[in-house]
Amino acid sequence: MRMESSMARTAIVYREEMLKHDTGLGHPERASRLAAIVHAFEQAGLSPPRLDIEPATSEDLLRVHSKRHVVSIQKICATDGDYPDPDTPMVEASWDAALLSAGGVLSACKAVLEGSCDNAFCVVRPPGHHAERDWAMGFCLFNNAAIAARWLRDVRGLSRVAILDWDVHHGNGTQHAFYDDETVYYVSLHQYPHYPGTGRPEERGAGNTNLNLPMRVGFGPKEWLEALDEHVVPELRRFDPQFLLISNGFDAHRLDPLGGQELESRTYGQMTRRIKELAEGRIVSMLEGGYHLQALGESAVEHLQALQE
Repeated sequence: MRMESSMARTAIVYREEMLKHDTGLGHPERASRLAAIVHAFEQAGLSPPRLDIEPATSEDLLRVHSKRHVVSIQKICATDGDYPDPDTPMVEASWDAALLSAGGVLSACKAVLEGSCDNAFCVVRPPGHHAERDWAMGFCLFNNAAIAARWLRDVRGLSRVAILDWDVHHGNGTQHAFYDDETVYYVSLHQYPHYPGTGRPEERGAGNTNLNLPMRVGFGPKEWLEALDEHVVPELRRFDPQFLLISNGFDAHRLDPLGGQELESRTYGQMTRRIKELAEGRIVSMLEGGYHLQALGESAVEHLQALQE
């Protein structure tokens, strides 16, 4: 039985060790992103409890990724080597950061299932939704959302898990992980055409449990909120998930340098309110994209405040 309260008990996941994943001068996915969010929370007077977290284990990673991929990433990090995707640089500290990023999401899922909190926002990096079974790409080493969904299903025995992805870029890795799996419903709102080139509406997956809602360049709050109201919420209500994961990119913001959408900071709070009763409120949100620091901080505050309501 979940405790009744006028305010949700919202926790966050954050560890400073994730700042040590050094992507190099000028890279958009940089440590200052997390610092901007934490600073914005402080400026807004928000002080949610911070969860203790454990790094992901090899067993956790291997539910989604091949052994070859996991070993390859570990070796590259250990030697400060080069990865074939130049957008996805790594240093020695990237390995521990990636394990904490994925493990932080798993720790949040466990906390929600056990009633320690109602929902959680994971302020983590590196992000995850582009990472495929066999390779890293698009700033992502391991697929945090997919790792969490597999853990919820295989370890905790849930039969219906939903992943809602509203990053401006389609989560190709997450879609591919569950395209033939009717127990996990992946829904994505994303700009199309855009990187990585996947996410067409006809890509429906096994049992129609894959839903892509492409957004044209220049779409704003009206189009995004309508997509949630008319498609996402009704579809997920029919699926009736036991748990909802949010791949939470803030790069559809009008100020973001890597997007082409026109969302405002407050739009992220509005979107969160529309979906927060799904899965009986069992929600874990994790940071994906968002590269304009002021917009990122403001949007994260709006998201967190909506989770807390």
